[in-house]
Amino acid sequence: MFDFAWSELALIGVVALILIGPKDLPVAIKAVTDMVKKARAMAAEFRTHVDEMVKEANLDDLRNSVSDIRNFDINKIVEDNVDPDGTLRNAFSSDSGSSTSSETVVEAPAVPAVPLPWGPGQETRDGPPSFIPPQFVQPAGPPAFMPPGAVAPPPRA
Repeated sequence: MFDFAWSELALIGVVALILIGPKDLPVAIKAVTDMVKKARAMAAEFRTHVDEMVKEANLDDLRNSVSDIRNFDINKIVEDNVDPDGTLRNAFSSDSGSSTSSETVVEAPAVPAVPLPWGPGQETRDGPPSFIPPQFVQPAGPPAFMPPGAVAPPPRA
């Protein structure tokens, strides 16, 4: 704390010995050491209380952060940003009629399966389109797995 050299401490001791006297010097030194001990104890107690206040403040901030995370509602935030006045929600809920749910399920129309004219095992007049490699159009040989009782297709030439 204070930067005293030994020579400075010796000078302070000689001045104290002259001013206080040799008879009362041990009592004065004891009083000074007691005051220094009390000052250190008070500083340590103050430091402890400050550290506790800092920890409590950090814990309060942490508690607030955790409660904010717990109360975080992404659906509400998205809804507030996308549809702040509720017009989209009202438009979709009025179209559904008897549906009480806010979610509307839209089904895709059924598309009939159309076989491709250039698929494996199907002969076409023009052949497959030029952008499809031939190894993907015509199988190289019989399939790797044949169910029991199935007849293998004839090999292609």
